[in-house]
Amino acid sequence: MDQFLAFTVVGLSTAAIYAVIGSGLVLTHTTAGVFNFAHGAAGMLAAFSYWQLAVGWGWPVPLALAAVLLVLAPAFGLVVERVLMRPVQALGEAERLVMTVALLTGCIALARWVWDPDTARPLTPFLADRPAIRLGPATMTWHQAVTVAVAVAVAAALWFLLHRTRAGTEMRASVDDRALAGLTGADPLRAGRLAWILGIQLAAVGGVLIAPTVALDAQQLSLLIVSAYTAAVFGRLRSLPLTFLGAVVVGLLEAYLAGYLPRNDYLPGLRLAAPALLLLLALLAFPHRRLRGRDRRLVRVPLPTARGSLVFAGSILLLALVLVTVLTEDGVVSYGTVFSLGVIALSFVPLAGFTGQVSLCQLSIAGIGAVAWGHLGAHGELWALPVAVLTAAVAGAVVALPALRLSGVYLALGTAAFAVILDRWVFTLPAFEVFGVRITLFDQGSVPVTGPDLFGLRLTSPSELLLLAACCLALVSLAVAALRRGRFGRRLIALRDSEAAYATLGGRPLGAKVAVFALSAGIAGLGGALYGMQLQTVTAEQFSLVAGLPLFLIAVIGGLGAVGTGLFVGIAFVVPAQLLGHLGPWAHDVSALLIALAGMGLAHSPAGVVPRMHAEWRRLADDRTLFPALLGVLALCWILAATGPVHDGLTLAVALVAAVALNARASARGRPPADVPVEWWGIRRPWRAEDGEVLRRATAAY
Repeated sequence: MDQFLAFTVVGLSTAAIYAVIGSGLVLTHTTAGVFNFAHGAAGMLAAFSYWQLAVGWGWPVPLALAAVLLVLAPAFGLVVERVLMRPVQALGEAERLVMTVALLTGCIALARWVWDPDTARPLTPFLADRPAIRLGPATMTWHQAVTVAVAVAVAAALWFLLHRTRAGTEMRASVDDRALAGLTGADPLRAGRLAWILGIQLAAVGGVLIAPTVALDAQQLSLLIVSAYTAAVFGRLRSLPLTFLGAVVVGLLEAYLAGYLPRNDYLPGLRLAAPALLLLLALLAFPHRRLRGRDRRLVRVPLPTARGSLVFAGSILLLALVLVTVLTEDGVVSYGTVFSLGVIALSFVPLAGFTGQVSLCQLSIAGIGAVAWGHLGAHGELWALPVAVLTAAVAGAVVALPALRLSGVYLALGTAAFAVILDRWVFTLPAFEVFGVRITLFDQGSVPVTGPDLFGLRLTSPSELLLLAACCLALVSLAVAALRRGRFGRRLIALRDSEAAYATLGGRPLGAKVAVFALSAGIAGLGGALYGMQLQTVTAEQFSLVAGLPLFLIAVIGGLGAVGTGLFVGIAFVVPAQLLGHLGPWAHDVSALLIALAGMGLAHSPAGVVPRMHAEWRRLADDRTLFPALLGVLALCWILAATGPVHDGLTLAVALVAAVALNARASARGRPPADVPVEWWGIRRPWRAEDGEVLRRATAAY
């Protein structure tokens, strides 16, 4: 009994932190209509800032707390609301969701860049020098008591703010219709600004309170928000009392699992994955009608032509050929993952681009494909590759079945929970048997992966594996383009536009969703197997939720509906990281930060940059003079780089400058002339033969 009470005290103190953080999530969502995936990252930055002030620079604790909670957190909230969220407020829910995912990635990269993750940064609990408080047979530390008291104070203050103040009334009035709230005298902008400030402050309070009890790690602290996600979903993203109740359930569950879960090799990960499991169960058990009526701004899905698809596939193969002839073996190893990661990223196109289903677990599913190929194709058996793809497709269908009733942010939360369950539990399991069949995943370590035996030719060298990945990317791109042009692709886009209309016209939304989930998972599984071949050894950390977020962000930046997004993601993810990698280990975090900043620019191009690039470079491809000139310059640069008389970097720079210059010239040729006043004809633009007739007709009336 004493042990039970001790675990209860620990669970309630942890629940108090989740309640504070979850209430900030609910406050932001109910006022601004945004589910902030970066909420935990904001608390993480607050915890690091508090450590820097109180420990790193030796400030007094009260002064450090005041600086973090009253200055830094409100300023961060203002910047997020004004710079990031206000420009995308008029866009759909998916765009606002992507913005917060970009913010999450950026915060983690920034923290890892500023504070070395290999350095321990312990924090002393509050009032640690005082004796513990006796509660019968159990004890409570003063830090736990302060945590519970803060949670109670936050609950009372939020209730008073929302129900007894004008600002709270404006915040509640701005939930469903900001324009209507403005007509009644409320100020939606001010309400949203206040909600973001208070939400970030509550995240900062939770981060500072939980930091002394865990290690100061950017990724770990940011993912602790999964427990707060569960509490917020208990409250259906709008009820603060139910959110506090959900926090109590999550906190007690974690404490009891830590105390009473049997000790063996299979269950430790279950305790770590318990909040994600509970989040998935809450998403499936509770009705979520609130989000279905949110405004959406649908983005047009590009329609690739058969000729254009073939040209694009040929360009992929040509790029691969250039890389293997120009780069050294080390360079091929460094840049070879462009095409395998492109295949994984291409799985977003039919799922999110065509159907509008946001999934954050594609890289985790790619890990299933990599593991399946690593074990089944250990000796290069070619039949194991389609089996690995089929295994990943089955995993995608399993994800789809419980997710059929979810949409929007709830689907993103469900797939994120699935990825966390894989990361923290499933991928950490040792070998086990199911109905007499031995199943081995990462087996608490790494899995060696080899190349396939292609009709007697064993592909093992980096160049051979790069060409194999490029061929697969070209073929999958052709297949996705054909899907977009076909009947099933049109059905998927109709399903994205309106599920009700799709069902009314005789479609089966559930079957279509399961099919597209399985299809995209199969593509991701193929990419994971190719990725593992090039890495030669894979671990569970390479397929985690946090590792997959940059891929998702770059896919959004490129355009989820464009077939060329796969190649774009591979190039944008690998090339900058490799170029910056020569500067030092910190350059990896800088690369992730740049990706996040690019994702935050979504408001300027919600359709993606790949369609814009296609439209701009199409003029150059249609120019019968400039395009052959560009091909000649590129061919010359290729020959010079392959034969070695000049440095590869110089030839690459010359090729890029030539391509940009010729494209600018083609754009200038194709641009319609601006209106020039009549008195400047022949000066600011050439004199035309028809200008004289135009002038005579214009002056005849006078």
